[in-house]
Amino acid sequence: MYNKSHLAFVSVLLFLCLISVTSQAANPKVFSGEFLPKANDSSSLEFAQVTRVDATQQAGGSWCFDVSVRHNDQGWDHYANGWEVIDLAGNQLGVRELSHPHVNEQPFTRSQCYITIPTTISKVIIRAKCNKHDFGGKSVLVVLSDAKSVSKS
Repeated sequence: MYNKSHLAFVSVLLFLCLISVTSQAANPKVFSGEFLPKANDSSSLEFAQVTRVDATQQAGGSWCFDVSVRHNDQGWDHYANGWEVIDLAGNQLGVRELSHPHVNEQPFTRSQCYITIPTTISKVIIRAKCNKHDFGGKSVLVVLSDAKSVSKS
């Protein structure tokens, strides 16, 4: 009725489900940020633009941020060279340095984990910069209290 290849397929499928449930149990809070338009933010791709943020609170309480950035990278003379997590007062909570241009990879996503955010902070801003203009592109606001639990039924 069942051959070896069918049983192997089912075994692999069960293994992948187990990995998924285990990783979600270790990382229970996942959410995406919303755009935070400010009057002085430029939408020009000469400035690094944050296009998406996915954040995960780790089991120990620290945070992981997956940040997508779009910029008109032109090579070593002009490229997006970092992004940061700041509180609403402008205090830096975490940073991700980008060490090379992404001319042919736009937008691109890079992650930074183990960012500690005090429990008194309910919102953070993610903003990107380039090596020519610094900050100035579109930012994303992440409301930490909107985090949702991820679970498998």
